[in-house]
Amino acid sequence: MGVDLAVTGATGRMGRAVLDAASDREDVSVAFAVARDASDREDARDLDAVPVEPARDLDRLLAERDPDALVDFTGPASSVEYVAAAAEAGVASVVGTTGFDDEGEQALRESAERAPVLKAANFGRGVHALVSAVESAVADLPGYDVEVTETHHNRKRDAPSGTAKTILETVEDARPDDPERVHGREGEAPRAAGEVGVHARRAGSITGEHEVLLAGNHEEVRLTHRAEDRGVFAEGALDAAVWLAGRDPGRYEFADAVSADAEATDERDATDERGGSDR
Repeated sequence: MGVDLAVTGATGRMGRAVLDAASDREDVSVAFAVARDASDREDARDLDAVPVEPARDLDRLLAERDPDALVDFTGPASSVEYVAAAAEAGVASVVGTTGFDDEGEQALRESAERAPVLKAANFGRGVHALVSAVESAVADLPGYDVEVTETHHNRKRDAPSGTAKTILETVEDARPDDPERVHGREGEAPRAAGEVGVHARRAGSITGEHEVLLAGNHEEVRLTHRAEDRGVFAEGALDAAVWLAGRDPGRYEFADAVSADAEATDERDATDERGGSDR
């Protein structure tokens, strides 16, 4: 049986992408979708054959439709509210919202005590691979200068992006000297030893690009991920929802779902090889 989903922020860019991706999959179905800008129920917009209902009805819809998981790409304040409502109903939450402050992060942790919550700054599998590559490269190239640059569309609110922050945390974990983050440069700004440059660009409708530059010893290494469509993130969020539904309360990471999928693939491949050797 497929996983029944509740989708918040359904009229936003990512909400639409999640609904579009769900419509093409057999392992998920949309129980309902909500948005703050939806009109009253009788006038609710129809988005890809899914009625978009007012977000104020979320508690009632969770009780009546009983979804397996909620997928949220909205804003920090609304996300905290939606995840809390889902947790109260015993529904798992997959959160792609970024920009939480300490209070918001604490609220998500409290919700995770009642229901499973998986939060990720980026649901692209390629970004997961990028972070792993960055960890290895930084460890293998001690002393090399590191610069992190991210580029997104001109409507993105938080800077640097959540993915860039994850990359920066990875760099800092790999370097015991606790490098200093320097956001942009202006005027006389020679590079200090141990700093990590951080640059955020906002332009046009760019979906998302992250580059990590390591330079030293008369050479440079560039690690780049470029997302060409929001469907990449929507598909990853749906994969996470399928994996998360039915799990015990707690805080989970997208890496958990990716690793589990990789292990399952390895097991299938091993089974196929054993079957082939018997024929």
